[in-house]
Amino acid sequence: MNINSICVCGAGTMGAGIAQAAAQSGISTILFDLNQGILDKASSAIDKNLSALVGKQKISEEQKQRIQQRLQFTSDLQYCLADVFIEAIVEKPAAKIALFNQLAEINHGESVFASNTSSLSLEKIAEQVKGPERLIGMHFFNPATIMKLVEVVNTRFTSPAATELILELARQMGKTAVICRDSPGFIVNRVARPFYIETMRLVEEGIVDLEQADRLLEATGFKMGPFRLMDLIGNDINYAVSTSVYEQLGQPERLRPSGLQLEKLEAGKLGKKSGEGFYRYV
Repeated sequence: MNINSICVCGAGTMGAGIAQAAAQSGISTILFDLNQGILDKASSAIDKNLSALVGKQKISEEQKQRIQQRLQFTSDLQYCLADVFIEAIVEKPAAKIALFNQLAEINHGESVFASNTSSLSLEKIAEQVKGPERLIGMHFFNPATIMKLVEVVNTRFTSPAATELILELARQMGKTAVICRDSPGFIVNRVARPFYIETMRLVEEGIVDLEQADRLLEATGFKMGPFRLMDLIGNDINYAVSTSVYEQLGQPERLRPSGLQLEKLEAGKLGKKSGEGFYRYV
């Protein structure tokens, strides 16, 4: 079960992080994005991250160069040839389905297609993909270079061989893999909805302010409070996940997405990546 190469599709924050993590683990990695500007930004970010590791003496300059040699960047889909594909593009089913079907046309029949979606129904995607038995979820957490957990998500179509291959890839990347079946929010995002939504509700009702809420939850052992974490993830992504889980579970009132977060989203205050979210970043 040798994995000689992987291709990460989507060079945003998550895609770039996954690609870096794979290359650091010794795997030849292609990072694909249609937008050359986003690719250039990802390349610069990875170089900066690796330089920081050199500065902290966690890797040598020689190791940094070897990691970078394992990385290729391309905006041409025809160069996306690999054993495993990890999709980290926009959270729209139609876009993911189109990408997987394009990749299926130019790759061998044993390639496995993994989606990093955090909340979309993989089964509905698989129903419209060529070779649904090789579609699986491989959900990383931000930052992908540091967070160990990976959710491996099976649909009713997923073959045991595809599952074993993704478990092996997670092992090679030094990740802790947890297998689950396709369901709204999978495990972590389903459990995390009340963490975000109830805290925002407390702020909306004037019971606590957001900085106090973060400090209180961090004091109980959470590494980051919900508002700092939403800013790190991106309010656009977090709100989309909340909406997806809410809709798929039949719109229970307890999981209704917060108007407080929607206001931030509509104002373009997405968090760290935009310079302002619930907090300001300079």
